Amino acid sequence: MAIITLARQVAAFGDEVGAELAKKLNYDFIKRTDIEKRIIELGFPEDKLPKYDERKPGFFASLVKDRDEYFNLTQYALLEAAQKNNVVIIGRGAFALFANVPNHISVRLVADEKSRLDRLEKEFGWNEKQARQRITKSDENRNGFHKNFYNIDVDNPINFDLVINTGKVSVENTADIIARYAQTVFSAEKEKLCSEKVKLMLQAQTVVNKLIFEHKIKIEFLHASIEDNTIVLYGVSTSEAIVEQALRIIKNEMPGYNAVSSVSIVHNYKTY
Repeated sequence: MAIITLARQVAAFGDEVGAELAKKLNYDFIKRTDIEKRIIELGFPEDKLPKYDERKPGFFASLVKDRDEYFNLTQYALLEAAQKNNVVIIGRGAFALFANVPNHISVRLVADEKSRLDRLEKEFGWNEKQARQRITKSDENRNGFHKNFYNIDVDNPINFDLVINTGKVSVENTADIIARYAQTVFSAEKEKLCSEKVKLMLQAQTVVNKLIFEHKIKIEFLHASIEDNTIVLYGVSTSEAIVEQALRIIKNEMPGYNAVSSVSIVHNYKTY
């Protein structure tokens, strides 16, 4: 298993590079529409998707439970897709989700302002003002999305293995650069570790989704990790009894696993 994640600016030819790269490597290309479709299949309301999908949530949208549900289902869909095969995944904060996974490389695609303006004007028949407004809005949304959901600066190059300016490098050459780099860093040993890591991450996310969607456990910002057959829960709760209930559910439904809590108890915490 190998994972290549692409984070891109609007009009930086992200989809084109992703498709070409997947073709070169014979990988599956996981597009925005693939993840959106899966999130909806998993139960997230389609009409609420535009509030969160690679967008900075508004003030009230960031406080309601839909925000956490979107985040958890998105992570599940990304992990599920990655587990199936060698993949190229574009957007949705995938580079941050898989940051510590072996056999994963992250790529940031950018372009100079003139190239971005020219591409948008040509593609949509817009004037310069319309194209500039689209760039400004998209950059704000994507920056806000990554900050809100992953607390990470998508514009910081240190978060990526490669940063490529598609204003200077063609789509085909960009895909070739990434493919060649992948051949130098991917290995059979890392592939095994990648598969094991993603499997554990998917199991942990399954636990979280089960607690949230099936058992309606009220732990805010709930997430989990699994190591050495121990499931550790993280988040914020107003009650130790709620946390104990979550641990009992895990022990009953996942025999063979220990369950411990690192959930913070804040008695005056207000949920929305």
